[in-house]
Amino acid sequence: MIRFATIGTNFVVDWFLEGASQCRDLKYTATYSRNLEKAMKYGKKHGSSLYFDSLEEMAKCNQIDAVYIASPNSEHFKQAMLMMNCGKHVMIEKTMASNAREVEILIKTAKKNQVVLMEAVRPVYDPGFQAIENAIKEIGTVRRVSFQYCQYSSRYDKFKNGIVENAFNPKLSNGSLTDIGVYCVHPLVRLFGEPDEILSQAVILPDSIDGEGTIIAKYDGMLAELIYSKITDSKVPSQIQGENGSVIIKEIYNPREVVIYFRDGSMRKEDIVDCDMNLQFEAAEWARMIREKDYSDRHSRYSLMALRVMDEARRQQKIVFPADMEEDIGAMDKQDIL
Repeated sequence: MIRFATIGTNFVVDWFLEGASQCRDLKYTATYSRNLEKAMKYGKKHGSSLYFDSLEEMAKCNQIDAVYIASPNSEHFKQAMLMMNCGKHVMIEKTMASNAREVEILIKTAKKNQVVLMEAVRPVYDPGFQAIENAIKEIGTVRRVSFQYCQYSSRYDKFKNGIVENAFNPKLSNGSLTDIGVYCVHPLVRLFGEPDEILSQAVILPDSIDGEGTIIAKYDGMLAELIYSKITDSKVPSQIQGENGSVIIKEIYNPREVVIYFRDGSMRKEDIVDCDMNLQFEAAEWARMIREKDYSDRHSRYSLMALRVMDEARRQQKIVFPADMEEDIGAMDKQDIL
């Protein structure tokens, strides 16, 4: 049995715990919050038996094997480093870290300590994503990809009234790209690898962060368009165009419907497992890797590719996070890796 803890007490953790409850290898054991009373209240509600308001104490606890991290993006790197250096397996909510340099260090640290490191990008572990991979094989040479995820944030109304919450706070390495756009970037690099070059533009909200953006990615013989937003909605599906047909994906961030339209006029809808809670698939994969002692970067290498793309997009958009300060990351590299 893999005894795991959680960092964070928000609705995303609720979802993960629901998914993990369907995996018999995982047992929810410990809860962390900066406020011990809040940790106890949340943990007892969901069935954990250990409660912490100290990350250091939780990292050293020998009754915990693994940790799921769902704190603000800016905290992912330091918290994951602490846990992995104490021998804990780690699952980190997207994005894995603030930038690619941090991900490189995380991957090195995971290998050094022989622990599993994964990013919780739920759609790529979903059977719907496997359906997309299979469908691509039938449409010939792929020439164009269009992924989009535009969802009007409930927090945007507060932002317009002068209340800046985490979702629009650059100090937390947040914004439309890292919160929403990652669901377009990560599947792209998972399916087609890292692009040769990108072009990107964003709408920057006053005194804040990107509200929406577009990335054009160029490959050898193929173009990809990634559209993301936290200030508008979109009802247009994503698609992959090949020379022999197109794959239509209803929602790239939650692939429940995948249809192939062939050039001869025929079509086929792919069979996908019907489920209300697809976080069970990422939880099951995390447990499998821990159980089988698979300490490879089979998944984290795509997290690194995605952050490289997002780093370059942010550079072009002139978005800088505090975590991008090279000297801070370099200090962590020397202290925890060498």
